[in-house]
Amino acid sequence: MVDSIQKYSLMIGEREVEFETGKLAKSAAASVTVKCGDTVIIVSTVCTDKPRPGIDFFPLLVDYEEKLYCMGKIPGSFTRKEGRATDKQILISRLIDRPIRPLFPKGYRNDVQIVAATLSSDEQVQPDTLVVLGSSLALTLAEKIPFEGPIGAVRVGEVDGQFIVNPTFQQSLKSDLDIVVAGTEDSVIMVEAGCNFVPEEKILQAVELAQQEIKKQVLAQKAFAAQCGVVKQAFVDPFDTSQIKALVYETAKDKVYEAYHQFDRETRRSILDAAKAEIKEKVAALPEDHSIKTLLAEAGLDFVGEEFKSLEKKIMRAMIVDEQVRADGRKTNEIRPISSEVGLLPRTHGTGLFTRGQTQVLSIATLAGPGLAQSLEGIDPQKDKRYMHSYNFPGYSVGEVKPQRGAGRREIGHGALAERALLPALPSKEDFPYVIRVVSEVLESNGSTSMASTCGSTLALMDAGVPLKRIVAGVAMGLVKEADKAVVLTDIQGIEDFLGDMDFKVTGDKDGITALQMDMKITGIDFNLLKKAIDDAREGRLFILGKMMETISTPKDDLSKWAPRIETVMVDPDTIGGLIGPGGKTIKGIIEETGADINIQDDGTVTITSSEADMMRLTISRIKGLTFKVQEGMVIKGKVTRILPIGAFVEMAPGKDGLVHISKLANQRVNRVEDVVNLGDEVYIKIIGIDDRGRVNLSIKDVTEEDKEKAICN
Repeated sequence: MVDSIQKYSLMIGEREVEFETGKLAKSAAASVTVKCGDTVIIVSTVCTDKPRPGIDFFPLLVDYEEKLYCMGKIPGSFTRKEGRATDKQILISRLIDRPIRPLFPKGYRNDVQIVAATLSSDEQVQPDTLVVLGSSLALTLAEKIPFEGPIGAVRVGEVDGQFIVNPTFQQSLKSDLDIVVAGTEDSVIMVEAGCNFVPEEKILQAVELAQQEIKKQVLAQKAFAAQCGVVKQAFVDPFDTSQIKALVYETAKDKVYEAYHQFDRETRRSILDAAKAEIKEKVAALPEDHSIKTLLAEAGLDFVGEEFKSLEKKIMRAMIVDEQVRADGRKTNEIRPISSEVGLLPRTHGTGLFTRGQTQVLSIATLAGPGLAQSLEGIDPQKDKRYMHSYNFPGYSVGEVKPQRGAGRREIGHGALAERALLPALPSKEDFPYVIRVVSEVLESNGSTSMASTCGSTLALMDAGVPLKRIVAGVAMGLVKEADKAVVLTDIQGIEDFLGDMDFKVTGDKDGITALQMDMKITGIDFNLLKKAIDDAREGRLFILGKMMETISTPKDDLSKWAPRIETVMVDPDTIGGLIGPGGKTIKGIIEETGADINIQDDGTVTITSSEADMMRLTISRIKGLTFKVQEGMVIKGKVTRILPIGAFVEMAPGKDGLVHISKLANQRVNRVEDVVNLGDEVYIKIIGIDDRGRVNLSIKDVTEEDKEKAICN
């Protein structure tokens, strides 16, 4: 830990960013604050001196926190405390983890934790890229942590045709492009983007600009570390597994080669299982004092399994690079067989089943009224969501026993990606006022379930009758890079994701991209390879799009009969108080009577959602009756409700009527009211007076043909 307070500043885009260390959280391995405007981030990192016994992976734990005190607010929850991490906080935690995790050396198993929090927010500066930058800096300053960074992170938006580096929340709302890039001095490690059908060329231009800014951030971190006198401790793997590797390779190399040239997954698995069994027998036959057995006993780790996976990886990657053949026999740009269906479930509002190879996802769309929009509370100016996507990944989808404990970070991340992919294709709130939720159930998984969720969700929304602007598809790309050879793969399956170097997902249509997510397993990718991956992804998603359109090419004309109907009524804003009633008594009474969902906006827009036509009509009648304001000169089409010798009463609105005196029924003399009108007749009436007791006087004879064309029909 740095002993004295140290400061440093640099320009990111048009804003100054300040670093500081040595003042706060001094018991951490390293702690830094990052300040931009009035937004202040703190990032602290700690590590253990030794790995936990028996741990066979790198245990990196990342948490981002956002407390409402940072913007001077108290939480609106009943307890007035923040609850569990919001989806946004989880997504930012993942944003930190993804570019940092690949930059730790193989064999490092010490626990490392990164805790980041926004301490102050000006509600303009977006904190996520600053948090990634601060996390990299904290790891760079921690002498005991063997971090092979630093990295930088930057967001790029576009307003009025000009790219903006690290745009504010308000600028991002105006931008068709929202892309976050993280990387090292000379390569890209992570890309995360949400776009409004932006062409590939513009995406590449934004990444190129981001890389220039990232280089500045990396150099600044190196300079700051030198200023602080940081001397990194070199990491040396305490375990030498070279003998185990030699035994595994000597025993199983030929069998693994044979297995990976069997394109049937079950056949390959049986050959690999036999090879593993033979290796175990050889290890068991070694003398008890053999160095391999001694190492395995001391470490308590499955180095044999690790080296076997290493052998699998080497052979599979050699097949792809040297033979241009993949584990299932496909060519590098070939997509697995695709099938799709809609309308599978009788009572849901819309369903889409998308199957690609051994990946299968069932997406279900549900429609509801505006009152069921999700409320949000945080720094982001967005306060509600009318489109929500949930992604579920049960254990049976990969043939495993797994308790159902709700969505984890991975599921939330995949759901957010599919949600972001479809947002630009949704109709506006004015054109389609429904709140929409799609749930994607992964039924079988062998690679790229998030892209299958995107495709299945598009099908489900069209089946539900949601008038999508465009049809969206998605594809996952991979990469295998060996020395100076690199092969980009289209539609990767599980093993290519696990043993490959890249997971790159792209969604959109023929005109552009709606979402993009790239994660590297190596220290980065150069710009030319990224361009090839984006170009190949376009071909792949257009092929998938064509297959989907063979099933359904346009949204259905009508909603499901089980979906609620929405009607909108405009009322005078001055009458809203009377409609709501004291303590909400009046509106609650209407809801209890009709079962409808009623949403009232300040501008007088009243949205009614109901599944029953009769109740919809009754609700509208009640609302119109409570909010109708009579004005002299108004012409209305009403119904005769009572007849008296002196005239007829005509209903102007539900529960409100007025009197047409017998002298105002017609231009000629009328002896009997029934000679002109009868009970139940619909007539045009004009309001000719309102007395001080609120009684309304009406006229039929004063209504002109021109008046009838402008009449209000209640």
